[in-house]
Formats: sequence, structure tokens, C-alpha cells
Amino acid sequence: MRQNQQAPNYESLDEMIEQNLPGFGRLQSIQAILVSLALFFDAQQTFISIFTDAVPTWHCNNILDHDHDTSSCSSSSDICNLSNTSWSWDGSFDSTIVSEWGLECATSIIIGLPSSSFFMGCLLGGFAFSTLGDSWLGRKNLLFFSCLAMSIFALSSLLSTNIWAYSFLRFACGVFRSSIMTTAIVLLMEMVGKRWRGQVGLIPFLFFTLGLLSLPAIAYANKGSSWRIIYVWTSIPAIAYCILGYFFVSESPRWLFLQGREIEAMAVLKKFGPVNIEDGFNYSFLSDNIPLQKEVNKLDPYASIKELFQKRWALRRLLIAMALGVGVGMVYYGMLLGVGNLGFDTYLSLTLNGLLDFPAYFLTYFLIERFKRTSSILTFSIASGVCSIICGLVSEHKGIQFGLELAAFFSSCTAFNLVLIYVTELFPTSVRNSATSMVRQALISGAVFSPLLISAGRNNEFLCYGVFGLVILCCGLFVTSLPETRGMVMFDTLDEQECQDNGMEIVS
Repeated sequence: MRQNQQAPNYESLDEMIEQNLPGFGRLQSIQAILVSLALFFDAQQTFISIFTDAVPTWHCNNILDHDHDTSSCSSSSDICNLSNTSWSWDGSFDSTIVSEWGLECATSIIIGLPSSSFFMGCLLGGFAFSTLGDSWLGRKNLLFFSCLAMSIFALSSLLSTNIWAYSFLRFACGVFRSSIMTTAIVLLMEMVGKRWRGQVGLIPFLFFTLGLLSLPAIAYANKGSSWRIIYVWTSIPAIAYCILGYFFVSESPRWLFLQGREIEAMAVLKKFGPVNIEDGFNYSFLSDNIPLQKEVNKLDPYASIKELFQKRWALRRLLIAMALGVGVGMVYYGMLLGVGNLGFDTYLSLTLNGLLDFPAYFLTYFLIERFKRTSSILTFSIASGVCSIICGLVSEHKGIQFGLELAAFFSSCTAFNLVLIYVTELFPTSVRNSATSMVRQALISGAVFSPLLISAGRNNEFLCYGVFGLVILCCGLFVTSLPETRGMVMFDTLDEQECQDNGMEIVS
């Protein structure tokens, strides 16, 4: 009976998946939540240093010391010029790495080393693992392997006995964390049809923000305890999630097809697709009706990057976009990591900054529907830069400074979202993933220097917020050298894009 059924005649793999995954059902919703949970734990490890690496508050000791004059001790004193007996930490000696390892008088480079090492690891891991999800490892395996390795190294931080061992473990944590966000977004967007990709693409960012907001709650609940407790509360649940979640998340059907694993791919489509897929579906059409050979990955995993470098105009466009990303990334990550410099309650400051992510997401989608990408990015880069510079100049007025910091972060967050969307439209399909990954690495590279500036800004706040503002202002101007993409056709190859840019007719 079923042998006589005529197999569907699809023009391409994309058409087949589009017709068999037309909606967004209950199982796909569960899949989206399970995959996006990795971003929850990713955000925790990205910003955990705000609490574990902070310089704690201290107080003067009211004791009589015949060898040292404690009367000169005040809240405005330089702690490095006081004797050890004239002051004490407000909390326990191991509340942060600074108090436990006596780093209060260390240079800004030493204090910021763990955070900088983490983001340097993100850079290295981004280049090392960026192609594994497209090749033999796959989306699902890369996602859970990265999250599990990140969490294990985070838990291993408990064993650190000095700043050097701790920085190495943070570096290793960053290496494996680097591919989580990109892999989760790709996996989810390949699970739905075109109609739902925009909505599904927001879910990972939502969980990232929730992970960020969970940090102040965890840190406050363990206030006064060792900084190691925060790593326990964030890493053990993540390890449990990776072990259990792996068995409930499905692999991308698109990736399975491209690897020649058609039966597994069809099983995923039947799981998430409409009921009529269950009956009478013929697997034999795969080898005859879908031109898989046109969509199989090239043997060289870095071929698309080489292709970018071979076209002078594409390389120039990539470098300009990366320069833009450095400035936006420095302020986005720097503002969050530097909330402790404001003199306000760190828990409240981080919570308010994190909550600004939500309106920034909605504003982003409003802007891309109605305004040009380039002008929107430029506007919010300038707004963030100006607010940040003024923030570094009004340190005496804490209320005004905090308001300016929130405005600067909100503007940088909106610019951050716009840049990620803009870059996906800026390059053709053949190199889009590689180009987007490179720009994402540029966003991370800006964060490498943020901890150093934050440490220096504890004594001179302009070295922190002022430099942030100048960098995003200068880097934001680069967007004026890039073409507008709103309403433009998205091409498939560099040659098609080049013909369009040169005003030539594309011959199909």
C-alpha cells in the first residue's frame, strides 16, 4: 500500500523542512526552553566575577595600638597606606578573592586578570570551536559538551589557592563557554520554519537575561559566605542540566540531513511536525528529490573564512564591522562588570541593569522594522558614548552618575542587538555564519580590556567610564562606512553580492 504512495517532490532541503515544520507546537516549546537553559548558566559564569572578584567594603578598627596611629584611619583613607591592625574587612576574610588572597593593593592588571582571562578564553574558544557545530560534532553535542566543560571548570575554581591558578581556570571556563550562545540559537532556529525564527531567536536572549538576574539573588542569599559558595550554586545545577537535558533535546534535522543521517532526521521531523507526517512518509525520496550535494559542508572547515579574505571588499567590510563590534562590546560587558564602581548597592545595580535588557530587546525589533540599521546603530553608539563620558565626570553626584550609567548601558545593549542583526544581513549566505562569528568575537574582544579599565577606575572613574565612552564613540563612527541593509535582498554568494554592489545585473 505505502509502496505505491508517491513521495513528495521537494526542490531543496530547506523547502522540505519548511513544509514539515510549519508551526511552533508544544514539543518545540519544550525543546526551546531546554536548549535556552544553557544560556541561563552561560550568563551566570560570564558575570559571576562581579561578586567573586569584587573589592569588599572595610572599616576602621577602634583599638588602641601603641605601634601604629589608628586615629588617621577614615573611610576616605587609602587602605594601602594603613597598617593591617588599623582596619578590617566588613565580611568574612574569604568573601571574595581580593580579601582571601590579599589583593587589595595589587595592580589593576592583577585584580582584573581573572575576568580578562575568561574573555581571552572566549576569544580562543570561539575560533577553535566555531566550525565543530557545522562539521562532525553537531549542534546538540557541541552545546552540551561546551556547557558541561564550562561548568566543570567553574566548579574546579573551588580548588584555587592563588590568583594564577584561579585565572587559568577562568580562562578554561571561557574557552568552552564561547560557543554556547551561537550553537543554541542555530539549533533552535533550525527546529522551526521561517515564520517562527524571529520569535524563537528571542528565547535564548531571554534566558541569558534571566541568568544574569539570578546572580544578585544567589550572591545576596550567600552574603557573608565564601566566594566559592557562589560557584557551587551556579555550577552544580548546570552540570545536572547538561547530564539530564542531553537525553531530552533533539539534534537539528537540517544538520542530520547534511551528514547523511536521513532516518534520524526524519525521526526528528516526525516528532515535531504535524500528525500527517506519521503515516505513509516515504524515506526514499531523499536520495532522488533533494540535491543534498549542493548543501554539504566543504571538506575544509575554514573555507568560508578563506573566501572572505580573498575578496578585498568583503574583507574591508568584515574589518569595519569588527571594529564597530569592539567598541559596542567593551561598553556592553564593561558596564555590567563595573557596577561595583558606582558606590551603590551592587546587588541592586546589577538587577536594574539586567532588567534593562528586556525593553532593549523590544526596542530593537521596533527599530529594525521602521528605521535604517546604520543610523540606529550610530545613534545609540553616540548616546551610549556621551552618557558614559559624562558618567565618568560627575563622580561626586552619585544619583546622576547612576542614571547616566543606566542610560549608557541601555543604549549599548540596543546597539549590541542591532549589530548582531545587521551583520547577518551584511554578508551573503555562503559566508554569513563565519562573518557573524568573527564579529561576535570582536564584541567579546572588547570585553577583554574592560576588567583592566574597571580596576583602574576604582581610583579614577574617568579611566573606566570615560574610556568606555570614547571607545564606543570612535568605533561607532565606522558604521557610516558600511552599506544599509534594510529592505535589501539577502544574496547567497559573494559574487552575487559583488554584482549587486557594483550595479551589475545578476544572471541566473
